[in-house]
Amino acid sequence: MDNVDLQVLRQVQRWQAEGHRVVLGTITRTWGSAPRPVGSLVGVRGDGQITGSVSGGCIEDDLIARVREGALAASRPFCVRYGVNGDEAARFGLPCGGTIELVLEPVTPATGIAELLAALAQGQRVTRRLSMASGEATLESAGRNDELSFDGQTLVSTHGPSWRLVVIGAGQMTQYLADMARALDYQVIVCDPREEYADSFAVPGCTLVRTMPDDTLVELRLDAHTAVVALTHDPKLDDLALLEALRSPAFYVGAIGSRVNQAKRRARLSEHFDLTEAELDRLHGPVGIRIGARTPPEIAVSILAELTAVRYGWHVPEPSRVAGTAPEPSAGCVV
Repeated sequence: MDNVDLQVLRQVQRWQAEGHRVVLGTITRTWGSAPRPVGSLVGVRGDGQITGSVSGGCIEDDLIARVREGALAASRPFCVRYGVNGDEAARFGLPCGGTIELVLEPVTPATGIAELLAALAQGQRVTRRLSMASGEATLESAGRNDELSFDGQTLVSTHGPSWRLVVIGAGQMTQYLADMARALDYQVIVCDPREEYADSFAVPGCTLVRTMPDDTLVELRLDAHTAVVALTHDPKLDDLALLEALRSPAFYVGAIGSRVNQAKRRARLSEHFDLTEAELDRLHGPVGIRIGARTPPEIAVSILAELTAVRYGWHVPEPSRVAGTAPEPSAGCVV
């Protein structure tokens, strides 16, 4: 789920707790071009305050006007469409004659927003089923590929992280990487069998496992929505994890270390584990985009920047240094 939409749910819950009348809108279908994807959320308070967005602003303005006029004071969910013709599309700022369909639901205790947020706070991925007839919502565990669906009677939406990040090693850098990745809506799983590191790891919303990395990755059944980053500097842990990750469908596999260490790692993986050249070429090392990062939070930024680029199919070219700047670190992890 988009982290922006998570903020919408939190604001909606606060408004509800304060006693305000609130309407929650969910994009259920789009035709043509649309500013926001299916599943995006918007919340409108009874006095016209708004959180989130479903368009460039024109639809939100119309929703605010409807709320203030009492037109959205229904007791049950209902469906509306914007941009069903060219004139209306232009009026609501929808490009290329686009159309947006929204389900609008009055927020009540039966909608279960508090329960949904509690599940999301635990890093869970859940499916919410909203009955259009009663306005009641139920929650259940979601599969990896569940998508939003709406048949006119039931709105089925999936919430929670749709991308996973598995980090090998629970050291200081992982603290920063895990925290930032949570902000980008990753489900974060940290694996470290070493007590001296695992015992002190604490990032809210992350899962810590203490099994051996290769066993952990096999159990997790890595898919194309999963990234694996090895950060221990210990070949006994990192190499075993990389062996499983490079043979899996994981969309990103990276390992910390200098270019010299990466060359040694590649030789080990090739010699002892019979990885092919194509599998070895999938390894991002040194991990992260080359930005001269030195500190743990800087390296975490560079790693997440590279994950983002790979997710969206972008190639980041090798950067060049600016003349007259400070010299590069001689043995950094990202150089």
